[in-house]
Amino acid sequence: MTGSVVAIDGVAGSGKSTLARALARELRIAYLNTGLMYRALAALASQRDVDPGDAPALMDLMPELRFTVRGEDPPELEVEGFTEPDLSTLEVEASVSEVASHPDVRAWMRDRQRELGGIGAVVEGRDIGTVVFPDAVVKLVLVADPDARGRRRARDRTELEVETERALRERDARDHRTVPLDRPPEEAVVIDTAALDASATIRAALDAIRERAPELLR
Repeated sequence: MTGSVVAIDGVAGSGKSTLARALARELRIAYLNTGLMYRALAALASQRDVDPGDAPALMDLMPELRFTVRGEDPPELEVEGFTEPDLSTLEVEASVSEVASHPDVRAWMRDRQRELGGIGAVVEGRDIGTVVFPDAVVKLVLVADPDARGRRRARDRTELEVETERALRERDARDHRTVPLDRPPEEAVVIDTAALDASATIRAALDAIRERAPELLR
């Protein structure tokens, strides 16, 4: 069975998770945060003292990861053995870009993402609309300057804004080498979230869905 996929791509701190969860709830479909999958591998590598640059060793770890979609309002990705705080530590933050940079790792993850999201989901990441689900019915790309994203992360994570901004700039550079976001798909709707709060971002996304795939809102 296959279902409709709404793809949301964007840089770290642009508001992808808040938007994706809200849209999944509105559309009554699952929510899949693919970033948690890479974070789970980074966390497991840390536990096992595996170098995040050692692709073969990371591949050996990956069969131990167990991903499921469960729950309600909306159903969403869970990683067996890890909580969200486990996957948001500074150590994971520092290594996840390198972990996600290996082609073999990304290929393995993409297969799991297609299995999990293929029944219908709002899926967020960096290459969802271009690689994972190129046939997604709606493709959204979120952008925002590092200052705005730093303020959002500082508010959400109670970290110092200046430290968060610097970390985001470094993360941008690392992530860009793996999945550049400067050329979104022509059919994608680009939403600049720098001056938008969560409610305004959701309204903009719903407007795009209403235009591109109104059947999802029925």
